[in-house]
Amino acid sequence: SWMVLPPGRCRRLYPDQPNPLQVTAILKYWLGGPDPLDYVSMYRNLGNPALNVPEHWHYVSFGLSDLYGDNRVHEFTGTDGPSGFGFELTFRLKRETGESAPPTWPAELMQGLARYVFQSENTFCSGDHVSWHSPLDNSESRIQHMLLTEDPQMQPVQTPFGVVTFLQIVGVCTEELHAAQQWNGQGILELLRTVPVAGGPWLITDMRRGETIFEIDPHLQERVDKGIETDGSNLSGVSAKCAWDDLSRPPEDDEDSRSICIGTQPRRLSGKDTEQIRETLRRGLEINSKPVLPPINAQRQNGLNLDRAPSRKDSLESESSAAIIPHELIRTRQLESVHLKFNQESGALIPLCLRGRLLHGRHFTYKSITGDTAITFVSTGVEGAFATEEHPYAAHGPWLQILLTEEFVERMLEDLEDLNSPEEVRLHHSCIFHVLSQRAQPILQLVFDPPLSLQFKLPKEYSWPEKKLKVSILPDAVFDNPLH
Repeated sequence: SWMVLPPGRCRRLYPDQPNPLQVTAILKYWLGGPDPLDYVSMYRNLGNPALNVPEHWHYVSFGLSDLYGDNRVHEFTGTDGPSGFGFELTFRLKRETGESAPPTWPAELMQGLARYVFQSENTFCSGDHVSWHSPLDNSESRIQHMLLTEDPQMQPVQTPFGVVTFLQIVGVCTEELHAAQQWNGQGILELLRTVPVAGGPWLITDMRRGETIFEIDPHLQERVDKGIETDGSNLSGVSAKCAWDDLSRPPEDDEDSRSICIGTQPRRLSGKDTEQIRETLRRGLEINSKPVLPPINAQRQNGLNLDRAPSRKDSLESESSAAIIPHELIRTRQLESVHLKFNQESGALIPLCLRGRLLHGRHFTYKSITGDTAITFVSTGVEGAFATEEHPYAAHGPWLQILLTEEFVERMLEDLEDLNSPEEVRLHHSCIFHVLSQRAQPILQLVFDPPLSLQFKLPKEYSWPEKKLKVSILPDAVFDNPLH
């Protein structure tokens, strides 16, 4: 009877389809197979002409939630909490004329997302975005990324093994992904609902859609710009290619090292310290060989997003994945002068960090993908920071905090204008990870799209001498070669 309740919701929704087509994992995950989802059911949905909802295929995953209750896949924690990871994925794909059976590629897409969740233990929430950097169906489509939202027909369900919610995948173009990053996913989902060809009220993905919502309705860009100005950005951190150097006086002795010089690695932390930093960065910032990079939501508690009015006070001690609480035995060092180094893709996010986060009293973290290094920008409204207005640059082991006043942020935005001009933004693809899915093990690579030759020449340097701060945008090779 273990299968009765999870598919029961589907049977009530599709009483005429008691035996839907399914894509099933040949070797179950709990027997060592590569696919975490036991199966994906595929239904034909007639839509709702009165609501302008077209006919489409409806896919529902089974396996992210606990299907068995015997600890073979998920730890059974009782009926009141989440079942397994607490959710299953759904997807609505527009049915093409003459299509008699649902395409099966969405099932593999769901397996890819499920592999990420199982490997990282990062769960998804409504409003999250997933950068995929490849047409979802491996065609030439512009639909290359995903947003996640509540399925419009499938409400949360209580099972004997816990509660299951249904998160629907919504295919989006790169420009729409960027807008979700720079503002927030929920705002873009609302815009997509207003454009029939881009999703409509049930957010149905049309892989043949050739125009973004901003090309279909140019006024929607104004809505996004106003939203960023009013609400700020929900993106509180990214994994990136970055580094920092202490330009203060040289160290007097090895025990009081105040310098992390170009060409050398930061002083090694103890295993315990390193593990502590990694653990606190794990939810969304630590990616290792994960196939996709999810967003990092600052307002998330117990796996749920909390809707609340924007606040001028943010805290590094919240459950945000940008909240790093290093071991108390690591001494905080106050630095006089620092040099920040970013690659092209990371540098393109600096204006967003300043305008969408710091000017709204929030924080933003860059976590190095090549080591333990992290750089967190904080505003004066952030609680729990060890950087202060009196000592705006402070380091805790390899983690640097930089406190920027609102006045200085405004000035930096002016000086960094060429990083954020409309022409420049269109050239940057700021979500920086690409999956080589042809390999047996997915490999994350930084890619330039369009090619680097179309972007500004590197290296590029910005300096504020009176603030003793320097920022360099450097070629990838500087970060790829530790001896450089």
